[in-house]
Amino acid sequence: MPSLIEKTACNGLLPVVAGGVSLSELPPARITSVAPLAGKDRAVGTALKALGLGWPAPGRSVTKGAAGCLWTGRGQAFLIGADPDGLSAIAALTDQSDGWARMRLSGPGAEAVLARLVPLDLRAAAFPVGAVARTGLNHMMTVLSRAEAESFDILVFRSMAASAVHEVQQAMAAVAARQSAG
Repeated sequence: MPSLIEKTACNGLLPVVAGGVSLSELPPARITSVAPLAGKDRAVGTALKALGLGWPAPGRSVTKGAAGCLWTGRGQAFLIGADPDGLSAIAALTDQSDGWARMRLSGPGAEAVLARLVPLDLRAAAFPVGAVARTGLNHMMTVLSRAEAESFDILVFRSMAASAVHEVQQAMAAVAARQSAG
């Protein structure tokens, strides 16, 4: 009988570092897609407050410690790192945990790296800490959030993890080469 070994989405691919910027895999966490049922928006917000979170405004996230609720579209959010206690009767819930690769890009050149890959203005004034966007990372769909002043969390479909790492690593190398040239 074959022996199955559990592996993370970026197993063996990360971490990578170039020019003071690092790309690392975030620890595995439960990811639940939450979509309030008709007329249950307030009830979902109340239930999330009981978890120490809340329903995020469009383009925003609500975090507490390692848990977070990220806006992912109209009437939809990802609850990350928390159990969806109290939500099953008031929201459509889908476990997404194994479907996503979660990475963090950190360092003083993180904005410059992502500027080569996503069609967004990532300057802190336009995309502050807590901002979230569902956008493209080159040819891949991604959920991008600014976790800290110089850190971004990148979520891509698990099947695209190697491609995402390659794309970001290439952009990191290009930014590092530009810095060293002048």
